[in-house]
Order: sequence, then C-alpha cells, then structure tokens
Amino acid sequence: MSQAQQVYRIVGPDGKVTFSDQPPPAASNGKVSATNASAAGGTASAGLPFELRQVATKYPVTLYVSDNCGPCGAGRSMLTSRGIPFSEKTVTTHEDTQALQRLSGDNSLPFLTIGSQQLKGFSDTEWTQFLNAAGYPPSSVLPASYRRPEPTPLVAVATAPAAANGNTAAPAARQAPRPAAPPPPAADNPAGIKF
Repeated sequence: MSQAQQVYRIVGPDGKVTFSDQPPPAASNGKVSATNASAAGGTASAGLPFELRQVATKYPVTLYVSDNCGPCGAGRSMLTSRGIPFSEKTVTTHEDTQALQRLSGDNSLPFLTIGSQQLKGFSDTEWTQFLNAAGYPPSSVLPASYRRPEPTPLVAVATAPAAANGNTAAPAARQAPRPAAPPPPAADNPAGIKF
C-alpha cells in the first residue's frame, strides 16, 4: 500500500495559486490548505505518471469546442483515445466568440493549444505531429482512476454582488480578459513549431 504525498495549496496575497510538497514559510501571507495528491479535488495532473505530468505541466493542452461541431468531437475523441490530459473550453456565447477571436485571430473550431502552439481546425496527422514534438506518449499511460476535468466556458461571466444598502447600481461594463499574445517564432526553427 503506497502512502499518498501531502500537497499544499498556497494562495498568495496577489491571488496566485501554487501547489507544493513543502509548506510555505510561517512568515508568508498566503492562505494554505493541505490536500492529498491522489484526492479527486487536487490538480488535474496530480495523479499522472511522472513523465506525463512533466510534459503536461510544460506544454498544457487546451481544446476549444462548440456544440454540434463534428470536427470538435473528432478532436476530443483523438485526444481521449491517445490518453492526452487536456482541458476543454466551450465557445457558446457572444463573449466566448469574441475571446476566441482575440486568442486565435479566427472564429473557427476546433481550436487546440499545446503550450503556446496554436492549431486551427482538426487534423489527426497535424495534431499527432505536434503532440509528439511536445513529448506526449504515443499511446495512453493514464491511470484507470484519471478523470478529465469538466468542460468550462471560455469566458466565465461573473455576476455583480448586490449592494449592501439595497441599491442596485448598473453593472460596470464587462470585458473579457485578453489572452497573452504568442511569442514570435524562433529564427532557428525552420519548421515553425513553437511551444
């Protein structure tokens, strides 16, 4: 019987969440909660084999999909059958579509990111090439207990809390967060593969 390793979830004063196997110094101002690495509520990569966890941390995979999208389902099936741990973002609202446009420069789906590499449309051959280049194993090494995270909307719309005095002011204009621009391609990379 193996002993589960203690993992600490640390929320810094700036709101940044980090996970560590070491408790933070007593003088830190962060909130700390201990979690079990094999617990269902831990990080998505906590229960992955070491090599896969290293690749998934360095080059996380995110699939952007919409409802009634055949190529989106084919892409999801390909990633699932190969055992790629990935997060799924759904594009259903106008805000989601605008955020996708800012992120990819296009509204076509499916859209896949592997690290900072962006792949538009589904191509089994192309996706396989980039996953191999990132270091993902060619066949699934996921443990039987692995559960993929539930799909989440690309843009989470927060509702404004009601004012304490009962006045309901008009909500401030909401802006979707702007995704970071991908880095320019390296001059010594003739294939144009970027991560």
